[in-house]
Amino acid sequence: MKTYRIAILGCRGRGTAAARAYHAHPRTEIVALCDLIEERRDALGGEVNVSARYADLDEMIQQTSPDIVAIPTGTEFHYDLCMRVLEHGVHIEVEKPMCVDLVEADAVIEKAEEKDVQVAVHHQGRVGASIQALTRAYNEGKIGNLRYMYGSGKGYYGGYGLMNIGTHMLNNMLHFGKRCKSVVAHLTNGGKPITPEDVVPSPSGMGTIAGEYITATMQYEGNVTGTLLQHRFNKMDTGAYSMELFGTEGRLFWKSDGAWHLPTPHYIPDGTNDKWESLDLIYPDHYDSKSSASESDYWFVEEYVNALDEGRQHLCSGYEGRHIIEMMMGIFESAAYGTRVNLPQSDRRHPLLRWREEKGLEDPMKMPRGYGEWLNLESKRIG
Repeated sequence: MKTYRIAILGCRGRGTAAARAYHAHPRTEIVALCDLIEERRDALGGEVNVSARYADLDEMIQQTSPDIVAIPTGTEFHYDLCMRVLEHGVHIEVEKPMCVDLVEADAVIEKAEEKDVQVAVHHQGRVGASIQALTRAYNEGKIGNLRYMYGSGKGYYGGYGLMNIGTHMLNNMLHFGKRCKSVVAHLTNGGKPITPEDVVPSPSGMGTIAGEYITATMQYEGNVTGTLLQHRFNKMDTGAYSMELFGTEGRLFWKSDGAWHLPTPHYIPDGTNDKWESLDLIYPDHYDSKSSASESDYWFVEEYVNALDEGRQHLCSGYEGRHIIEMMMGIFESAAYGTRVNLPQSDRRHPLLRWREEKGLEDPMKMPRGYGEWLNLESKRIG
């Protein structure tokens, strides 16, 4: 069977994680690395035994002919890099979120369709071992018919949390809810509804955001609703990052490192034993837990190999990645205009920038890229 040739574009943390997964998988071979910083590409090249190292992506692709180029870079660089790589007619995977707005996402999809190649977005949690376990239990009918989903972030500033961690949670929820038809959201700063002056540039280059607290309700196909919370905490709490599915006959609970089933839809604590049942996590048969590759990144590679073999889209396809951006832009638009937003939107411009423009305001002033410095400055502004 075919061994897929991989090039890694960007050798920092996420690039290293991607390279470890592709290096560990038996049906992928890393043929090249690219980074502007020589020390980064040399360090990663030494770890995964790749000698073809480049500072120019076009030269890398022309000389090594990869099947897939991974783009694990900062979000603000995704659009330009995706468009440059797609021009070569190769498949890509890009770190989440896919782009900073729908105008960019539409252009990437259009270019991929023109070149007849795939786009996959690195929402590795959707195909990881714990979601695999949840999916099996769900498909076995353990909770009956799905009626409601709940997801929460880690406690980042709401708008930043939405663009950062919320992308994963929305994608996990989309796995079970299928398509999101509409969004209603409430965003606050300092306990008050956001105003156009609260629209700010995101840290980490994730576009334009607003809202310290985000509470959003999504309507999915099949009479299923969901709630997403992205609330700022005084202290980060990874334990809050979780998802629960409520069915007519039971419930399922997800975290990145576990999955559980509750065999009743209306459990009331009675002081006896915990009635949640742990589910066995599911790994690819050839995954080596002793390798440096994380299981979810490895699952992402496994899914890409299978998708290309079968001539189908990756479960975390560019189409799904764009739909996530539609949901996130819908959340911002709903709060800004105080209305339900039907998806997909006909106006693809960023709703927060459009809102400011309609109020006679210019684009927001620049802010620090680092989250800590950014948060201190924003906290002073909010008061």
